[in-house]
Amino acid sequence: MARHGGGRGWYGKLIGAALGVTVLATGASVWTAQASLAGDSSPKATASAKPASDVKAVAETIVHASDKGARGVNITIDDGPDPVWTPQVLDVLREYGVKATFCMVGTQAQAHPDLVKKVVADGHLLCNHSVSHDTTMDKQSEAYQSQQILDAERMITEASGGVRPVYYRAPGGAFTPYSRGLAASRGMRPLGWNVDTKDFEGPGADAIVATVERELPNGPTVLFHDAGGDRSQTVEALRRILPRLKEQGYSYGFPVR
Repeated sequence: MARHGGGRGWYGKLIGAALGVTVLATGASVWTAQASLAGDSSPKATASAKPASDVKAVAETIVHASDKGARGVNITIDDGPDPVWTPQVLDVLREYGVKATFCMVGTQAQAHPDLVKKVVADGHLLCNHSVSHDTTMDKQSEAYQSQQILDAERMITEASGGVRPVYYRAPGGAFTPYSRGLAASRGMRPLGWNVDTKDFEGPGADAIVATVERELPNGPTVLFHDAGGDRSQTVEALRRILPRLKEQGYSYGFPVR
């Protein structure tokens, strides 16, 4: 699984000692692992590790399969929400009647609750993508992993108006047995991917579409991004590939829970 450049907070550095603080830099949203700022090797989650009584545990294995079966496709959108690109992605999905899974970074959700609510209102599902998109999560302490997962769950749920994320995707695929078990205990199925479009590299819409068509036989879950840079190529690629796959007999669904 791609690490998208590796390292902590690969969209910039968050300045501030308190957990859950969001800083907007000129022209871009930025985040990093708040717990690491003061050199604290044992961060504490501000959310309770005990799930609500209505939360049911799910399997902790990493899911790729689609609830639409062998000809199903799961569109997953990572790293937002972003005020420029998420609305454009939502417009394209709405145009073609496609529901997707939005893997949201906690600080981004906290900064843009209106967009989180819009994603939910449009019928898409939410996925926890950690507080700060630290792609070294699998090398960090269990306390740090807990903080990243639980605080992001809280941020996303609060931003949505009470709708919880139902999946957990580790940044860059940096899962651990501990993180998978914790997420699953809180009703968030660990979510992988089969097709990495590499849209974050800006290869061009043609290349993104070609990657999807070439690699979709490997499995149904396709990874796109709606934040972290200029996503105009992603928007254009979605506009091309969504109707094309429908014409080829595919159906759009959600990852199995």
